[in-house]
Amino acid sequence: MDNTEFMNWQTFKGTLAQHPELILQFQYAEGKWVDASYHITEIKQAPIVSVDCGGKMNTWTEVIMQLWEPSVQDSERAMQVSKALSIVKIVEKSLPLNPLAMVKIEFGNSAFDTRQMYPGEFIIEGDNLIINLVPDFTQCKAIGRGERCGTTDSGEECCAPATNTEKPKIQLINLAGDSQVCEPGSGCC
Repeated sequence: MDNTEFMNWQTFKGTLAQHPELILQFQYAEGKWVDASYHITEIKQAPIVSVDCGGKMNTWTEVIMQLWEPSVQDSERAMQVSKALSIVKIVEKSLPLNPLAMVKIEFGNSAFDTRQMYPGEFIIEGDNLIINLVPDFTQCKAIGRGERCGTTDSGEECCAPATNTEKPKIQLINLAGDSQVCEPGSGCC
């Protein structure tokens, strides 16, 4: 899977900026909403460097917006998009965020284990800008490159090329024969 399929920070922030007057809502599962009293507690930028099972190094950056529900509901209405953008502005004064970084929303509550999710569909419904969150998932980058992952019955290495691209072995032959030897200064080479 190619990480460029996911929303980048520039697109995410630009979408918010188009609707500053709307109320920002997050739906983390079908019919499950982040409580209206949520806070944006932090925005993190995480440069990721990894080596996958095929030995290939991968790098990308993530911007992670963390949402928190207080134990006591302190608001009946979620924040306006303009308030979220003011938090972004405060963060970006201290931490320039990579516009091409992959965006994730981090959230959890007593009924939903904390996890990072992708912003999926943005829906305008009345006065609300609703962001449907999509669960994160694991992936094998080798498979995404057209390689296979795992060990075959014959014991081939993990993440070897999926097609048989093994180079044929070449047998070297001594053309000079056993009796002729080229000595330095003999003029044969």
